[in-house]
Amino acid sequence: MRIARPPADMSHMPPAFIDFVKAHHVMTLATSFNDEPYCCPLFYAYAEEEGCFVFLSESATKHVRDIAHNMHVSAGIALETEVVGKIQGLQLQGLVYQPLGDMAKALRRTYMRRFPYAALLNATLWMLEPTWAKLTDNRLGFGKKMTWKKPPLLNTDFLSEKSAR
Repeated sequence: MRIARPPADMSHMPPAFIDFVKAHHVMTLATSFNDEPYCCPLFYAYAEEEGCFVFLSESATKHVRDIAHNMHVSAGIALETEVVGKIQGLQLQGLVYQPLGDMAKALRRTYMRRFPYAALLNATLWMLEPTWAKLTDNRLGFGKKMTWKKPPLLNTDFLSEKSAR
């Protein structure tokens, strides 16, 4: 699935969420196809203006093959620490697709600024549009959780079984 640049009034995750994701660079992406879950760690860049995560992946990977059948994904980003008072992590759900045109160019620049060596890869650019996220931040109090939700830009009702009837 491909999409052009989203509207300028797109809602974004709250600043605390964005600060957290910009401080990290590896997420675990979880996909599913035919009731078979799969997850993989990957490098990402966060495109703040577009409000999405950007990553590169080869077409032959299991997660990209899964996305071709089911663009709904979940992901996790965590601060690796054993200090309970410093635990932070982000869980999210969203949609993955390939950007087009000017948006693809802008997102590729964002990714290459963060990972210039990726220019050597023969991989496809993907964007993950978050639609729900939960940030856990024990620095604000033990078990402190904040959630955020927005409707997706892409209407996926046509993918449901109900609409096929």
